[in-house]
Amino acid sequence: MKIYTEKSLRDFDFWSGARDTVKYLTPGELDKIESILEECYPEGMDETAINDFFWFEEDTIAEWLGYDSFEDIVKEQNGEEE
Repeated sequence: MKIYTEKSLRDFDFWSGARDTVKYLTPGELDKIESILEECYPEGMDETAINDFFWFEEDTIAEWLGYDSFEDIVKEQNGEEE
């Protein structure tokens, strides 16, 4: 049996590498990514697809948020200057 739920990315339980990615994102950035994903996947995504996206698509995430690379996001969150 499949059970589908509607849940905000802010409330999603990320695991493995996706958790490592999300820890560098602000709630506002998660909201922006969620909006884009809703446009790209109007039928929704399952938990594995969401987790895999955040685990393996760091460059896409950075691009969607206006950064050159995910490393730039990490540096900003860590207070490092370029």
